[in-house]
Amino acid sequence: MIRPADANEASAAWAYAIENTDRPVALVLTRQNLPILAGTAELAREGIKRGAYVVADAAEGKVQAQIIATGSEVQLAVKAQKALAEEGIAVRVISMPSWDLFDAQEKGYKDSVLLPDVKARLAIEMAHPFGWERYVGDQGDILGITTFGASAPGDRVIAEYGFTVENVVSRVKALL
Repeated sequence: MIRPADANEASAAWAYAIENTDRPVALVLTRQNLPILAGTAELAREGIKRGAYVVADAAEGKVQAQIIATGSEVQLAVKAQKALAEEGIAVRVISMPSWDLFDAQEKGYKDSVLLPDVKARLAIEMAHPFGWERYVGDQGDILGITTFGASAPGDRVIAEYGFTVENVVSRVKALL
């Protein structure tokens, strides 16, 4: 399963699905009109094949926290990264469109993407948080949905579940 963050990741995922002949590939796409993330045209071609990659590294200083996201939630992670940078907090954003492909990588690659010495980690997915603990560790946090769902305009539901820049910033700061 591959859950792309933007059109560039979707294109790279489609190319991977066509090239891959040894197992089925499911593409989980959004109906949202998402902007293209900076750098994904180049980064996604290899990053999709490896399951995860650094989509936005900390601009300055040593990485203090890592946000791992999948699909449309990568957009939220990048916005939160910018807000945290304004407060002097250096955050790396990792797009993880496929757990299976990432888990199959060699340790060196995994450690180059998800820095093992940075324990402040927040995973974001608008689904049940089950499974993300293997990436955030026992000192990290997961922003997910643990209830059945809600009926309201999309923006209102998203805010109600805490998928806002303000909440992500608050949760990252709580990990530091």
